[in-house]
Amino acid sequence: MNHDTVTPVVPREGWHVLHLFYHVDHAQWSLLSDEEQRQAKTRLTGLVQEIRATPETHLLGFAVASPKADLGFMLLTPDLQVANAYEKQLTLSLGPDILNPAYSYLSQTESSEYTTTREQYAAETLVAEKGLAVGTPDYDAALKEFDDRMAHYLKHRLYPVLPDWPVICFYPMSKRRHGNDNWYSLSFEDRRRLMAGHARVGRTYSGRILQLITGSTGLDEYEWGVTLLAKDTLDIKAIVYEMRFDEVSARYGEFGDFYIGLQLPLDELFRRVCL
Repeated sequence: MNHDTVTPVVPREGWHVLHLFYHVDHAQWSLLSDEEQRQAKTRLTGLVQEIRATPETHLLGFAVASPKADLGFMLLTPDLQVANAYEKQLTLSLGPDILNPAYSYLSQTESSEYTTTREQYAAETLVAEKGLAVGTPDYDAALKEFDDRMAHYLKHRLYPVLPDWPVICFYPMSKRRHGNDNWYSLSFEDRRRLMAGHARVGRTYSGRILQLITGSTGLDEYEWGVTLLAKDTLDIKAIVYEMRFDEVSARYGEFGDFYIGLQLPLDELFRRVCL
């Protein structure tokens, strides 16, 4: 792929993210000879290897666990030009009319505007809550631990490396903007307080759920895309259900369709979708 002929579209921070879902047209596939089918799968395999070898680029492949789609890809890469080119190639990789787009979603990795700042943590947690005096060894050690934790958190939010856990869940969401339930009419402090409670629920699933929230305001029809990775569908059910009772979701959340996939090696993915 020639990257030199077009102007890169790389955000100041973070990566572009494309969720791609396809139906397989088995009628069209059956018209191909055994050799043509073998060549098509070799072509897609080579493309996947090329994408995964591209710097700062990740590609997850999964079978979709319902007739909403047959297979899906999650592509993360800095340059939208690169993401766009690979998306077109993936769609045609098995030949014309074999992979038909069922759903897609474009977003970007982003940090949260509600992330606790160093100053807030020092004043609200270390001094007000824990009673530590500024400049003491315990205060300095706690502040360094916070700095290290936040650096890791922000790196994951902006430049994630996602594990090959078998279950992947994707859904888009927005904040409600109706009447008395208009999220955007709340003050920043009220929104920060509500999101802090929301985050506390999420942290109880550490080690069982890996969550990546990507921003899509102005890029797609919702405001965020949510990707959850897990080893057990029960944990997906549990975190989404528990979050429903949190005011951020109960009062202000609007959700799109949920897609559940199973991450698989490419040879098994071919078998799973009957290619």
